[in-house]
Amino acid sequence: MPRARVPFAAGRLWLDFVNTDEAPRHAQGDMLASFDGYLAWLERSALIDAARRTALQRRALEQPASATATLHEARRVRSALRPLAEHGVHASERVTQAAMLEINRVLGRSTGVRRVGQDARDGSFHRTFLPSGDAFAALVIPVVESAADALVTGELARVRRCVAEPPCPRVFLDTSRSGRRRWCDMRSCGNRNKAARHRAASRVRRRTPPS
Repeated sequence: MPRARVPFAAGRLWLDFVNTDEAPRHAQGDMLASFDGYLAWLERSALIDAARRTALQRRALEQPASATATLHEARRVRSALRPLAEHGVHASERVTQAAMLEINRVLGRSTGVRRVGQDARDGSFHRTFLPSGDAFAALVIPVVESAADALVTGELARVRRCVAEPPCPRVFLDTSRSGRRRWCDMRSCGNRNKAARHRAASRVRRRTPPS
């Protein structure tokens, strides 16, 4: 039975990938701090299964230099995509071109077969990529394709960075009807900021003498 896809917390795979950065507000370390951490994220995102993760870990022990290069490339891709995600359609030409160059660099050397898969839970369809070349090099391709889709479909207009204070580095796709969503997660950043505003307003009221 095919594995069911995992819903992306940020709304799109490439945005979840950008959110692998360290996020102290969410007690999250850098998920790309190690090759094993990278594999753990890939498995959690349903891009690889447990068996393939084990096989890649074994190969990493046999080819540590290749594993290190793969991790460095993942970080390079993330670094190129983060400014694009943070600024969306307001990104400068330099930021947009840098992201496009990185996307095209990765896609230009990808070899494999693209197929249509079906979700085991709801019957919906999605694209899959089966690499025929270097298994390490192919790991980041679904992320890059997701970012390419955002450029082609015009989704950047709905990409936001969380406005929580203290600053939250997470980005997300705003799918709200109004297009005015502000928080990466209402249960964490949204509620915390509302509570902080309420406390601040209460302090002001206590300091203000009655008229």
